[in-house]
Amino acid sequence: MKASHLPRKAASISDSLHRQLNMYALAASAVGVGVLGLPLPAEAKIIYTPANVYIRFGQLVPLDLNHDGVNDFAFSNRSNSGDVFYSILGVGGYKGNAIAVQFSGGQNIGAADLRAGVSVGPNRRFSYNGALPMVGYCVGYGCPHGTFFGPWGHEGKGVKNRYLGLKFRIKGKVHYAWARLTVSIGAPKTHSIVGHLTGYAYETIPGKPIIAGATKGPDDAEPTASLTPTPEPVTLGALALGALGLSIWRRDEPVAATSDRN
Repeated sequence: MKASHLPRKAASISDSLHRQLNMYALAASAVGVGVLGLPLPAEAKIIYTPANVYIRFGQLVPLDLNHDGVNDFAFSNRSNSGDVFYSILGVGGYKGNAIAVQFSGGQNIGAADLRAGVSVGPNRRFSYNGALPMVGYCVGYGCPHGTFFGPWGHEGKGVKNRYLGLKFRIKGKVHYAWARLTVSIGAPKTHSIVGHLTGYAYETIPGKPIIAGATKGPDDAEPTASLTPTPEPVTLGALALGALGLSIWRRDEPVAATSDRN
């Protein structure tokens, strides 16, 4: 005897339940649109560029920190002979870009030579006034015995792997940066001061400080996968279905390991 295939009776729901489900669906859609419309937080990222550029006598070396084709700063190495001989390695900013400065006795003595790990940000004092000396030497009137000046001079010893603190603009917004240099000094009264640019970096988030020497930020690291699955939150749709919806949601959750009891 063949089994008879009876047509299934279509399930029906009341008009009030139907309207309630529609309301929940609209609410869920509104929540989804609201989440999509929220601005995403900007990811902090440091852009680092290695370099191997020497700044010798008579050279003007531009620096484009963010590689947009517009020079942000420039290094100069020049001298003058006359009643006073001087030789100066300096740095200046274009279009209102600024350089962290060092003070001694209440006076600005030039571009600060910062150590690795120092923060470059709004808490520092910056100068917008043209070229600043990094290191110089003068002999003659006013410095008869020969004098080294500027934060990078260290009484003629020079300095290795120190940092300039820089402040510049990208599309009108302030960003902070650093440039790493080594300065070597030879015999006085010669063109012997040489700067060596070995790298530079800037922070992509406007107004966010950067650590001198940092080549990566906290958001540059690769994300680590979670070993424990996270349960999905209860959706409005599941709530609309009442107990049935909650049972479905619970079935979708990962099952925790349990130990057998004797």
